[in-house]
Amino acid sequence: MSGFMTAAAAASAALFFVLWWMLQGEENPWIPAGLAASVVMLVAASAWLAVVRRSRVRHVRDSGEWRGHPRPRSSGNAIPSTSRHSAALRALHKQSMAADAREVSPQAHRELYDLCSDYLSGTDQALQAPSLPTETRLALRAGQERVRTLQRHHLLTWARGSARSLTHEAQRRVRLYEKVETANRALECIDTALRVYPDEEELRISARAVRDFITSSRVAHWVELAERAAFKGYYRRAIDRYRDALFYLTRDGADQDRETGAERITREIELLRARLATQRAPIDSPGANSKKAPK
Repeated sequence: MSGFMTAAAAASAALFFVLWWMLQGEENPWIPAGLAASVVMLVAASAWLAVVRRSRVRHVRDSGEWRGHPRPRSSGNAIPSTSRHSAALRALHKQSMAADAREVSPQAHRELYDLCSDYLSGTDQALQAPSLPTETRLALRAGQERVRTLQRHHLLTWARGSARSLTHEAQRRVRLYEKVETANRALECIDTALRVYPDEEELRISARAVRDFITSSRVAHWVELAERAAFKGYYRRAIDRYRDALFYLTRDGADQDRETGAERITREIELLRARLATQRAPIDSPGANSKKAPK
């Protein structure tokens, strides 16, 4: 590296004198020449620092001193010894307790779920070794049971927290498509957890609640459009909007609340049809309610 910097200094000095000679006819020619030479030295120094930093990182990683999270690797190093197994297990428990105590973001629980998955994958690989001592094998299996419990806890916590956060965000949205899009992201989180734990009733209840929110948002949107159209005298248009609301209300099954809402919408449609039958003006004109005075 010293040779590199020496060459850079020589090139910088050469550039300075060449520019100084070329700019003899200008006032203070040494100023632009000095600036150009300084730029060359800065670029060379930056390149040298980047190379040194990269070499240092590579050296530390190759020497085994580089550390991130204590994360067992599923593809490479299985956990062959009781001591390494115990250390990895303690690290997982420590991070799990810290996450629960600090009430971290849902994404932190998802990362812990991934750590548990890596641990289980690594221990599965270690258990395939035929020469593994019985004591170590039993310890690995016991550790796997404990980690599976942690894995379930953190995936459910992630799904529950993410769904709650996204649903609250959807409620604050103004436009319908934004509400539905954000709520569907909450459903994706729940469905991800359901694919792993399909018998988890809490997840099913959460999914139903999010779907009910999407349905109610769509129904409220179309009902509002129908009421606006009816207020302006566009009765046919209002009937079509009420039908759209009725479609979303009855599409996903029926319960007491939906049946009550469907009855109310049906009554509104019947009232609008009665108005259409008695009016003489064009159907979709603002003056549909008024009759022409006889001449």
